[in-house]
Amino acid sequence: MRFLLSTILASTLLVSCGGSKEVATPKGETEIMLPCSEHKSDKNTFRIYSFGESLDQAVAKKKALSNARADLAGMISVTMKAVGDNYVKSTEVNNVEEVLELFEENARTVINQQLSGAKSICDRMVLTKEGKYKYYIALELSGDKIVKDYYKGLSKNDKIMVDYNYEKFKETFDKEMDNL
Repeated sequence: MRFLLSTILASTLLVSCGGSKEVATPKGETEIMLPCSEHKSDKNTFRIYSFGESLDQAVAKKKALSNARADLAGMISVTMKAVGDNYVKSTEVNNVEEVLELFEENARTVINQQLSGAKSICDRMVLTKEGKYKYYIALELSGDKIVKDYYKGLSKNDKIMVDYNYEKFKETFDKEMDNL
């Protein structure tokens, strides 16, 4: 009995001292937690989850991977565009439009190269009531690796390297990653 009271008291204290806050689900609605959806991006890593469904296991997996890679590419692309825009603005490069185009072109190249290196951090296969396979997957990609490869690509272009400062760019990138 004493143990039970201690446990209740401890859990009450944890909740009242800023433990995890649950958001109430609106009346009449049921929250559904999808497999692998607990993996979220943070300031160091891009993460995305997706799923694919098919009567064939292999096709379900291919669909999930394809969807996840497309979503990951989109997320990275949006982040890199914001980084490029903010970096060029903050450094006030003379040929702003040309530099932005070169940054964006380099970002597309790096993203395409890096997607094949995305790591699977979660995968689950389920069989639905309808007899279909549903494959859930979460992928992650290091933000640091992207920045280093991005720099490597930029360093090959003399027009950009005149005005490019890696530390300033990394600082701008880190600010954008904090927004994830």
